[in-house]
Amino acid sequence: MTSPAAHCCTCGQPRMPRTYTEHGGDTDRACPVGHGWQPADPPGGDPHAVPTVVSDEREPATGVNSVRTGDGRSWPIGTASDVGWIAGHTTPSLSVTAAIPAVFDAYATFHPPGGVSLQAHEHAVVRELAAATPGQPWWLGYLDTGAHDVVFPHAARVSLYGGWSYVLVEAGPEQALTWRTGHLRGDGALPDLFFPADRSWLVSALWDDTWTDVGASGPVLAGLHRNPLVNARLVGPDEDACPPGLTRE
Repeated sequence: MTSPAAHCCTCGQPRMPRTYTEHGGDTDRACPVGHGWQPADPPGGDPHAVPTVVSDEREPATGVNSVRTGDGRSWPIGTASDVGWIAGHTTPSLSVTAAIPAVFDAYATFHPPGGVSLQAHEHAVVRELAAATPGQPWWLGYLDTGAHDVVFPHAARVSLYGGWSYVLVEAGPEQALTWRTGHLRGDGALPDLFFPADRSWLVSALWDDTWTDVGASGPVLAGLHRNPLVNARLVGPDEDACPPGLTRE
């Protein structure tokens, strides 16, 4: 999203995002000198499940590199360095490596199987990944299409896949299932991109795909593959990633 105003009315210098607090204070921005300001159009949003509540009531900002949810917790905002291992390391193609760098032992795609709700599918995905991942933060990335929920609409973006903008926040599996109100693939909650701090796996759903790609170790993908609610299909790095029965949009 673009800033609602381009220059500081105090000193005339360009205004820059300083932090965004969800259910916690108007979007707080400042010029390089530090003059604070309030946007002309406060961000809106729909009430959503715990731990996040999106509303027009705001509290003071918490810091230059974080966002804050309605329960008072602060969450770090990701920067280009946090996705540097992805950016520029994927290959424009029809294969899984269009979304996942070729650094993993194995690759797969998944999408909800027939007769299974999107919620049950997404919970199964997160459950399997959490069970296979030692306790640590997860980076959650929300693709900014201009029409879908990015959870923190005024947070700074990172750029991936030839210039697509994502809001990237460090949180965890619980937040991956509760923060969002809908995405390109339906009314689900999952981020468009997420991975643990140790980068042992990466899940990414590209803008124009109706499925999700994943790269991980063989055992992690074996767990996803065994769960019928996940509906994971193993693919080679040079294979067409489009699952049978689905089409590219």
